[in-house]
Amino acid sequence: MAISLHSKFSTQTLLIASIFVVSALGHDFSIVGYSPEDLGSADKLIELFESWISKHGKVYESIEEKLMRFEVFKDNLKHIDKRNKEISSYWLGLNEFADLSHDEFKKMYLGLRPDVRRKSQSTKDFSYGDVVELPKSVDWRNKGAVAPVKNQGSCGSCWAFSTVAAVEGINKIVTGNLTSLSEQELIDCDTSFNNGCNGGLMDYAFQFIIANGGLHKEQDYPYLMEEGTCEEKKEEMEVVTITGYHDVPENDEQSLLKALAHQPLSVAIEASGRDFQFYSGVS
Repeated sequence: MAISLHSKFSTQTLLIASIFVVSALGHDFSIVGYSPEDLGSADKLIELFESWISKHGKVYESIEEKLMRFEVFKDNLKHIDKRNKEISSYWLGLNEFADLSHDEFKKMYLGLRPDVRRKSQSTKDFSYGDVVELPKSVDWRNKGAVAPVKNQGSCGSCWAFSTVAAVEGINKIVTGNLTSLSEQELIDCDTSFNNGCNGGLMDYAFQFIIANGGLHKEQDYPYLMEEGTCEEKKEEMEVVTITGYHDVPENDEQSLLKALAHQPLSVAIEASGRDFQFYSGVS
């Protein structure tokens, strides 16, 4: 077991579980409402667009750009309305991404790199394989192990946010302290396999934290929403450490439940479909 030094918070003695899927976001999904009738009136569409601009504080550099974004907005609204008529399990809305084409959205916000090769782990290493009793429900927010929602901005750094959230959670469980940690440090310094705002993989981020001797607090290494220069001078400040991590066995929901019953997990979700861009809630 690693030993805690005076410049570090307590070293984690539990292992981090990470699930490999596809992408994650942290955003304000405030919605501007619409009615189907809006689509049949040019004046109502313009009024709706202006209301949406005001709601999200959008500023365009030229009238040409505004007109172009209006056309994208209309096309997205048609998709939203069509899908809301076809589906019943969830609904879509005019959130902050409504003036982006789907290709723009994917380029700006989806940051996981499933193409990056990772070392496979044996299922024998799974920490909770022998667990039998499971709670009917668990909400780590109610247990104080989940920090407030963060916003990655237009930087494909979801891999860093997913990693950090898991470490924050296990640190709370082990030490009793919920400490907001630095995604920016991973973006700037974890560059051997991960690629900053252009994507990465949580497994490599966990490996970096272990090899680096920990991760600094958010307040000491704040988020920039862009790639920066690795600030090694922060070495003497307090860090949170982990001793290892494990992947939850793939395609095994029971193992997922066993792990989640004991700690928050690092997850990513399939976000490349167009509906996810406007996802607004469960029906």
